[in-house]
Amino acid sequence: MTDLTGAPVPVDVLHTLFRSDQGGHEQVVLCQDRASGLKAVIALHSTALGPGLGGTRFYPYASEAEAVADALNLSRGMSYKNAMAGLDHGGGKAVIIGDPETLKSEELLLAYGRFVDSLGGRYVTACDVGTYVADMDVVARETRWATGRSPENGGAGDSSVLTAYGVFQGMRASAQHLWGEPSLRGRRVGIAGVGKVGHHLVGHLIEDGAEVVITDVREESVRRIRDKHPQVTAVADTDTLIRSEGLDVYAPCALGGALNDGSVPALTATVVCGAANNQLAHPGVEKDLADRGILYAPDYVVNAGGVIQVADELHGFDFDRCKAKASKIFDTTLAIFARAKEDGIPPAAAADRIAEQRMADARRS
Repeated sequence: MTDLTGAPVPVDVLHTLFRSDQGGHEQVVLCQDRASGLKAVIALHSTALGPGLGGTRFYPYASEAEAVADALNLSRGMSYKNAMAGLDHGGGKAVIIGDPETLKSEELLLAYGRFVDSLGGRYVTACDVGTYVADMDVVARETRWATGRSPENGGAGDSSVLTAYGVFQGMRASAQHLWGEPSLRGRRVGIAGVGKVGHHLVGHLIEDGAEVVITDVREESVRRIRDKHPQVTAVADTDTLIRSEGLDVYAPCALGGALNDGSVPALTATVVCGAANNQLAHPGVEKDLADRGILYAPDYVVNAGGVIQVADELHGFDFDRCKAKASKIFDTTLAIFARAKEDGIPPAAAADRIAEQRMADARRS
């Protein structure tokens, strides 16, 4: 197997693709359209529960091999997320390689839509980092398997609205489990990344009476929050945020790998609950968190509001129906904490067991 430059994909990527303890991947498609500059990877981890569903990430990866590895990790996460959200969908994810600020074009998005369509409904796409509602409107001109479209084009619009709502429900469940009350009132919550999802999350927390501290690599994102909520405090970077005194909750809402060998020992928060995908940098981090007495709300459980929303588009979108489903993230998160306590394992492992059981039952049926 070669990457999009024709060079061999490193052995570790192939190992990830076929490694049994990662659950394996059913299909990986490398896509290229020279005319538009499109280079993309579509990864299908599992279709046991139904067609793979997951967004398209547009990102300037350092290498094609890194892009493949990200697609594999993200698609696997979507299998677990969709299973825990109770959706009849498996896990899929796509990445487009390049800087969306300079490479994205109508021609490229249409070419990408044709690749999605070529899979015949095995993969249903949506927005992710670097792609937006307007982009899905273009992709949908070439395939019916694009969700996250604008209401004018038969879609649900911005899925980050319910993603943030679901994360907030996960925080409420964490507060209930740890402090005996499903509220963040009087708690200090630090959010790393206040973009599409994070800025909605700030609003929920302010309304609930929390004290909010934020950071973001984009100054305009911080400024937008401070203009709307002047009571919010901003700090220079994530390292400063996680070391802040008196932090009760840390919410990683940017890219993955936020919980690693460097950040976990430095955390002052007693709860981690955020919107970012793949927050655990490597296996074992979940145990490090538990050993420090930090309650971790599994990322793919609490950030499932968005996928609940886009999945509903395939059946005729109804916002109230979706919000009711996303509200159940509160109960699901509590159930995971209870299972973790019962089995004597970290919450991330408990969530995995529940999701794997649902997928295994589907394969047998």
